[in-house]
Amino acid sequence: MKNKKVIEKLKEYHFQFKHLTVIFIVLFSFQLIVSFINKSSMRSFFESNQSWYQKDSAERLANLSTTTFELLLETINRKKDIDNEEADKIKKAFDIIFSQEVLQHNIEELCILIKKGNTIYAIDDGKTLYDVLYMDSTIIRSNNGQHLQAVSLYKSIHNFLVSKEQIKSIITGKNTFNTFVPLVLRGEYIGALYMKNTPDFSFISNKVISNYDETSILYLSLISLGLLSMYFVSSYTVKERDETQRLLLIEHEENLKKQINYQKEIVFTKRIYHTHHKAEKIMGFIKGDLALLSQNNINEIKYRVTKYANFISRIIYDMKWFEPPVQTIRNPIFKTDLNDVIRFIINNIFLRSSKKSGTFTILLEEENDLPILHVNEFVIWEIMEPIIQNSIDHGGKSSLEIKVKTHYSKEGNVIHVIVRDNGNGISANLLEYNNRGVKLIFGENISTKNSPIENVGYGCYIAYEMAKKCGWDIDANNLKEGGCEFVITIKV
Repeated sequence: MKNKKVIEKLKEYHFQFKHLTVIFIVLFSFQLIVSFINKSSMRSFFESNQSWYQKDSAERLANLSTTTFELLLETINRKKDIDNEEADKIKKAFDIIFSQEVLQHNIEELCILIKKGNTIYAIDDGKTLYDVLYMDSTIIRSNNGQHLQAVSLYKSIHNFLVSKEQIKSIITGKNTFNTFVPLVLRGEYIGALYMKNTPDFSFISNKVISNYDETSILYLSLISLGLLSMYFVSSYTVKERDETQRLLLIEHEENLKKQINYQKEIVFTKRIYHTHHKAEKIMGFIKGDLALLSQNNINEIKYRVTKYANFISRIIYDMKWFEPPVQTIRNPIFKTDLNDVIRFIINNIFLRSSKKSGTFTILLEEENDLPILHVNEFVIWEIMEPIIQNSIDHGGKSSLEIKVKTHYSKEGNVIHVIVRDNGNGISANLLEYNNRGVKLIFGENISTKNSPIENVGYGCYIAYEMAKKCGWDIDANNLKEGGCEFVITIKV
């Protein structure tokens, strides 16, 4: 019973084994990565910085051996006759120096190189060295066969050693130092001591890395214990806060939903207000046609009034929906002639109004044999009417000319509808893009009209939104020769 209470109490703090597992896995993985990176950098550091120390160590050791030979030679008086016993002692001293140096760790080869005539001799025993230095022997027992590399390298640097009398090291392989130390006896260069040495300090780097591994394990253990302690403490202290935050989030979510719905209602109301004046204008046309009704024009009036009435029906239908269903916009049952819709809008909406004002003209360039569009014709009306109206409202000229052109490209199976005018064009700031990648002219409540009325700037916005629902692209640009153009791209 007590165990169950403990488990239930732990559940209240949202303590689960998977949390602990994730903490350990992440921490252990990160620590391994850090440890691996540090190991690599430390090893690289040792390898790059040990080279100079290895060279210095090899040169110091070779110089010490040369100094030993020189001190020994300096103690021997060449003018004094040397008996056989003394000569044997000198030879043994030379042999001891040769053998002791070779016995040292990492020293692979040791000899003295002397040049006689054009021949270089490698000497690695005391008797030969004594005969050459004190007996002026012309017959030299050389060990060149064992020191071929030393002889070859000495040939390449002989002139340097004679002229500079400085230590010269040549690196072969990765860490093998071939060190040549000038052998100077009583101020005279007589040859060079050659030492082949491969210093190995890997035990130092291995020891440092081993100590680092131990420190990493200890560090990992301490961090793990610290995280566990912090987890228990924080779980206890934030339990009430989590509950409060949960309730606040629920309340905030409800308020956001209310605010969004309220904003949608405001936008919807503004859109209805914007389309209201269109319905009023169309109703005026219907009344005018009914007043002109006679037996001679009954079919023409009937056709026009029917179109007007259907457009008003569409406006009323849009007032019912904030987001109309897609099937009421595009559907295979719709078979719309694009040229016929544009022609009707121009002749029976805009040109009918222009007969009174005469401030603009509209030219239509139709391309024959356009494909049939499976889009509601009154949706096309809602797209085309604001764009043409925008050119009329913002043309800014007394003799404004608007050209509407349809073009079909069979290669790409694309229809382009171009509305172009010779007015003042579009303000440059309206052609900039917003944070959604849409030009500002197609934004909501964007207008250049200096009007105190709030419900303006919805024409191009509605055209853009309706075109997007049809799967069309719409763009606006200024023309170099003046004016602007709207291009609607329809992929059939």
